[in-house]
Amino acid sequence: MIYLNMQVVYIGADHRGFNLKEKLKIWLAEEGVKTTDIGNNVYDQTDDYPDFAIKLGESVSRDRSMGILICGSGVGMVAAVNKVKGIRSGLCLSPKETYYGRNDDDMNVLCLSADLIDEDSNREIVKTFLNTPFGSEERYIRRINKIKEYENRT
Repeated sequence: MIYLNMQVVYIGADHRGFNLKEKLKIWLAEEGVKTTDIGNNVYDQTDDYPDFAIKLGESVSRDRSMGILICGSGVGMVAAVNKVKGIRSGLCLSPKETYYGRNDDDMNVLCLSADLIDEDSNREIVKTFLNTPFGSEERYIRRINKIKEYENRT
């Protein structure tokens, strides 16, 4: 069971993450989690991950929501989405790593690898992402504020 306080979780993937995204959407719906799919909506081997990463990042930042991005390695998505102001994203390969990303860093976009991690493990990672609240300790807030200060310099 997923306990989530968000109204919607944005989800997106390029061609290498497309099949996993479709499976995760079904599983999340079964868990009672509403998703908004920002694409790709069809398998297209020529699509480009930055298109989906940036679109999802802008939606998450605007709505103060959470998002999940999937590509082959996860690296491209995390690189692209972290360019969007207000996004704190990580590529997570284990539930424990995901826990720290949420608890310590208030990670709001989870990036997954469709090629390197199996479907069941990715489900556990997503479950951890959606169930772990931000720890809100002073040191965590101080660190996030330093990131925000840097983002606002431009």
